[in-house]
Amino acid sequence: MTEKYAVVVIGGGAAGLSAALVLGRARHRTLVVDAGEPRNAPAAHMQGYLTRDGMPPAEFLAIGREEVARYGVELVRDRVMEVEKGEDFTVALAGGRTVRARRLVVATGLQDELPAVAGVAERFGRDVLHCPFCHGWEVRDQPFGVLATSPASVHQALMVSQWSKDVRLFLHTVTEEELSDEDLRRLAAAGVEVVPGEVAELVVEADRLTGVRLADGTEHARSVLFLAPRAVPQTGLLERLGAELHETPFGAYPVVDPTGLTTVPGVWAAGNAIGFAEQVVHAASGGYRAATAIVGDLLMTDLDAVAQV
Repeated sequence: MTEKYAVVVIGGGAAGLSAALVLGRARHRTLVVDAGEPRNAPAAHMQGYLTRDGMPPAEFLAIGREEVARYGVELVRDRVMEVEKGEDFTVALAGGRTVRARRLVVATGLQDELPAVAGVAERFGRDVLHCPFCHGWEVRDQPFGVLATSPASVHQALMVSQWSKDVRLFLHTVTEEELSDEDLRRLAAAGVEVVPGEVAELVVEADRLTGVRLADGTEHARSVLFLAPRAVPQTGLLERLGAELHETPFGAYPVVDPTGLTTVPGVWAAGNAIGFAEQVVHAASGGYRAATAIVGDLLMTDLDAVAQV
């Protein structure tokens, strides 16, 4: 017989584990299905999470899994392949197992698609970075580069100037004509040097970034490179369930209410599954909010069923 759970949480990162912790403590039978592909895996440490500042992401998740297991939450390393909605949700796993759930939490996150520049993928999360709030303090006052992937990269160059006064914006595939007069005024005011020309590769010596080489052979000494990956939301399951999405500059994400409830009854979403900028602390909070809403929803549904008998 198909196993039945109150809630199946799809994704075992900060959002999913936080939701599972609340659900377990509320005495709901909960299954967490995690494919083991956290977005922040390339980073050695996570910052900005009060009391957890500097903790390695893998350690954070390991502690989280131990905590939720204390409350009877089941965790399985697997991947959800399909979900069907009937009276309950039928969840099919890659490993062949099929389970049922009254409610779902989708915390599948997103993938970062990096620019196709030689050396970028190998250095990402080390000295090729995307978020100054995550890593700015650790690389402060070093020579920064910013790889432009669109005119919006101007904003990133301006932001990172908070952590270093030696910043160069490499236009790469962006032309100078695409920058507005306001962009140029702000870049000049921040002391950011604009470097036209396509970037060919990163220069690495002794396992450290030392420079950025342009297609014309010009080399610029830099020890840190910021860039903006293209966000690829993992919304396939939500789309197949019929969830409404809304377009953002960073991809299409589900429409949710303040608790994370999608437009599909019984389906909540949290973490990077609902937006590009959800940091670990936001994801954990979102998972908590979703779980508390689910506890209330299940309780009222059951009480109404009893009252109608």
